[in-house]
Amino acid sequence: MTNGAGAGIPAVSTAILAMSRHLEVRDVLKTIVASARELLDAEYAALGVPDDHGGFAQFVVDGVSAEQWKAIGPLPRQHGILAAMLHNATPERLADVREDPRFGGWPAAHPDMSDFLGLPVADGDEILGALFLANKRCPTPPSRGDGCRFTEEDERLLGILAQHAAIALTNARLYERSRELTIAGERARLAHELHDAVAQKLFSLRLTAQAATALVDRDPARAKDELHQVAALAAEAADELRAAVVELRPAGLDEDGLVATLRSQAQVLDRAHSARVTFAAHCVRALPAAQEEAMLRVAQEALHNALRHSGAGHVEVTLTRNGQGALLRIADDGCGFDPGTVRRAGRHLGLVSMRDRAGGVGGKLTVKSEPGKGTAVEMEVPGG
Repeated sequence: MTNGAGAGIPAVSTAILAMSRHLEVRDVLKTIVASARELLDAEYAALGVPDDHGGFAQFVVDGVSAEQWKAIGPLPRQHGILAAMLHNATPERLADVREDPRFGGWPAAHPDMSDFLGLPVADGDEILGALFLANKRCPTPPSRGDGCRFTEEDERLLGILAQHAAIALTNARLYERSRELTIAGERARLAHELHDAVAQKLFSLRLTAQAATALVDRDPARAKDELHQVAALAAEAADELRAAVVELRPAGLDEDGLVATLRSQAQVLDRAHSARVTFAAHCVRALPAAQEEAMLRVAQEALHNALRHSGAGHVEVTLTRNGQGALLRIADDGCGFDPGTVRRAGRHLGLVSMRDRAGGVGGKLTVKSEPGKGTAVEMEVPGG
């Protein structure tokens, strides 16, 4: 790669676009490191995110194989030149890192490095990490003369990349925090639903037990029937409590997949409500993570609407393969509504947010309803 503003700025732009495509912190870190290494044509690149204990919470490398990385051993500590970048927020450009007085050596399996360029990744006064590169590739024979070292122009380009890396990393952290809050909100809502269901069972249990007590002396046969009912209600309450314990764990979409997660939620809601809630899946393939999450959130919103507002006796959730993608359908036999009033009802029923979720992953949301004839919410996604 030839450095200079003419070649460098377009390459920086490409790197920035690559970073903006990811929302997970780990993916953003990997993209930053790979982009920096490619941008400045270096043999090695790494980015360390510090923890509060003198080490690194995350440390991502590029140019080192998985076998090499495993052989190197534990993550490095914050010392020497890395510590200087983190604590002093200063760039470091060295002709030979091994000759710097702060250099403390490296493990036996660590690759040999000489020329070095490092910059802090900062958001205002907060240092988010230290980004560094080593061993600039040389187009001439490997005598590693002056032409192979990182230049002032390299430092300038890496500085631009580091500024945008800070934005991308901050956005990814905010996204993950937002997702955590969304999951917490869904769990709180489910907890409320389960609490209501269990409370109703326990109230019925109490009334039935009181009736049995009153009948023991004058009508033993009826008292026996009431006690059988007590046993049945107690068993149902125990099932609800078990469901609460199982389902209030963190959402398992990443681990269990969309089909298993939807099936689990349908089973819990079926137990928690008087309406019957069923789920079926047909020939569904794995989808990109963002599409699966959007489908899960739309299903949760549509289920909430059907169970809270429609008066439905049956809510049916189906997930079917649709070309390379999938079609999600949540249909109920409730009161329905006039689609002509959707402008007024849309925000109340969460239809705006559902459409935004679908559109955000390249999908489409369709709502079919008629007063007295139920509602069907359908979401299509293209797959990957």
